[in-house]
Amino acid sequence: MKTFNLLLSSINDVKDFVNIVSRYDFDVDLTSGRYVVDAKSIMGIFSLDLSKPIKVEVHDDNCDEFIEALRKFIVD
Repeated sequence: MKTFNLLLSSINDVKDFVNIVSRYDFDVDLTSGRYVVDAKSIMGIFSLDLSKPIKVEVHDDNCDEFIEALRKFIVD
């Protein structure tokens, strides 16, 4: 499992993010505070506080290509 933070600051960012995540077979969860949602659920993402960075948990160890595809959203 790999973990990192990202920031989705617009509706288009959320749509682009979901399109990227949907291309992969492994599970990805987003955590904001005490809420955890499936990263492939656009409605779930909109239920989170998008003004702050969101924690991403990728449930696969071979996800370097996936992380590279999300590079523009990743924050430290």
